[in-house]
Amino acid sequence: MPTEVTFRSDVTVEYRDHMGSDERIVEAMLVSTDAAAAAADLAKQPGRINFLMRDRHGSPFEHTALQFVVEAPIFVFREWHRHRIGFSYNEMSGRYSILPATYYVIGYDRNTIQVGKPGAYSFEPGDPELQEWLIGDMKEESLENYARYERRLEKGIAREVARMGLGVNIFTKMYVTLNARSCMSFLSLRTKRENSTFPSFPQREIEMCAEIVEDHFARIFPLTYKAFEANGRVSP
Repeated sequence: MPTEVTFRSDVTVEYRDHMGSDERIVEAMLVSTDAAAAAADLAKQPGRINFLMRDRHGSPFEHTALQFVVEAPIFVFREWHRHRIGFSYNEMSGRYSILPATYYVIGYDRNTIQVGKPGAYSFEPGDPELQEWLIGDMKEESLENYARYERRLEKGIAREVARMGLGVNIFTKMYVTLNARSCMSFLSLRTKRENSTFPSFPQREIEMCAEIVEDHFARIFPLTYKAFEANGRVSP
C-alpha cells in the first residue's frame, strides 16, 4: 500500500543547545587584562560589545555556539550550506535511510511572479487561480515522485539510487552548529531588513528559517544582537 504523503508550507528550526554568552564574548575581548574581573563590570558590557561590532573586531564572537535541528526541503539546505565558515552540519542521509514522505508546497500567500530583470527584480503575488493551479501541480508532482521512489525500493534498487527522482522539495533534517559571528553573517544575507547597511534579497523559504534563528540569537545574546542591529546588521 503506498505511503501517505504529507504536505507542508512551513519549516522547523528547533533550538537544541548553546555555549557562551555576551559576558564570555567580553572576556575573550579582554584576554590581555584580568578578563574575568573586567567582564564582570556589567555596566561596561554594552559599550564594549558595541565597540567590537562597530570596529569589526569579530574573533571574540567566535567563542560561542548555537545548535539547531532543522527540518526543511532540500532546496533550502542547498542555500544554507553555502554558509561554510563557522558552521558544522550533519544531514539525514538518503543512502542509509528511507526519506520521509513529506514535501514542501508553497502557501497561498507566497509571492510567485518574478517582475524585472535578474539583479533588479521583485516577486509579486500570482492571481488566485494561478496560485491554486501551482499548488495542485506541485502536490501532483510530489505524489508521483514518491510513488516512483517506493516502486524502486520494492524492486530492490539501492536507496542511494532510488532517491534520485524525489525532487528538491522533499523534507530532510540536519543538525547545524554555528558561532555568533557566523550567525550574524547568515542573518545579514538571509533576511531582508530596512535597517541593513547592505540590502539582501533572500528566497522566502530560507528567510523563514533565518527568522527563527534570529529569535533565538536575540534571546541568548541580547547585547550582541542589539549591537548588530544598531550597526546596520553587518557581521563583524
